[in-house]
Amino acid sequence: MSAPAAGSVRSASVDMNRACPRRTPPAWLWALGRADLPTRLEIAGCTYAWLRTFKHDFFAATGLYDGPLGPAVVKFGRRASVLGLPAAWIGRCMVEHETRMLARLAGLHGVPPLLGRLGAHAFAHGFVAGHDLQRNERANDEFFPRLAALLSAMHARGVAYVDLEKRENIIVGDDGRPHLVDFQIAFYWPDRSGGRTALARWFLSILQAADRYHLLKHWRRLRPDQLSAEMLAEAGPPPWIVVHRAVFRPLIQVRRRLLEWLGARRRGQTGRSEEARDPVPMEPTA
Repeated sequence: MSAPAAGSVRSASVDMNRACPRRTPPAWLWALGRADLPTRLEIAGCTYAWLRTFKHDFFAATGLYDGPLGPAVVKFGRRASVLGLPAAWIGRCMVEHETRMLARLAGLHGVPPLLGRLGAHAFAHGFVAGHDLQRNERANDEFFPRLAALLSAMHARGVAYVDLEKRENIIVGDDGRPHLVDFQIAFYWPDRSGGRTALARWFLSILQAADRYHLLKHWRRLRPDQLSAEMLAEAGPPPWIVVHRAVFRPLIQVRRRLLEWLGARRRGQTGRSEEARDPVPMEPTA
């Protein structure tokens, strides 16, 4: 049987695209609705100009800006309503939480400095020049020991990072050192709110143990030559992570299919970190 002509294949493809146009996602799926990021804004009294949009999802929109003191990342919490219901409180809580995390971790090398709040729904932090840790990247000899030291320092301040499973949240700086971004779900239980109770200490220990597991997972995949037999033996998932995967992975698949049906996600699209280095093509607002 002869192959179809190239022209007929292109025509069939065009006809199929016309017959199955991509659905326009509803505005409530995005943190800012149909709005995009502002072209200019003020950070600490200085004017910054929009360069690119990293990510815009249900909870937040994150962009890169440039100003007199260099590049800065600005994160805008949710302001748009959801199906007619007010949801700006989500953005306010997210911004309040993440700025508290950055303030508590201030001074640690590998955590971007907090540059300030921009009202109730946005904040700015320093930009880390570098790239996402790649799937097959051979990190330098000091990278993972330094990442382990950074996690230990965070844990010593009573914080669990929680989101280390995503390799995209680990930035290999131009200086070769590890940096972490996106503290949206980092955990800290203040003492004044019961942080010294046995329940709080137990819950924090579970989350910090998960941090260490995900560190060893990345370390084992990319630099197994650096791990001792004891460390390799500890690299298996704890029981609660096995249960978490069994329960939530099917739910994640359902969520992905729903987003594909709504037109907010392309089939086969992988997740994005807050500061994915390949920018989302999106125009800002004036």
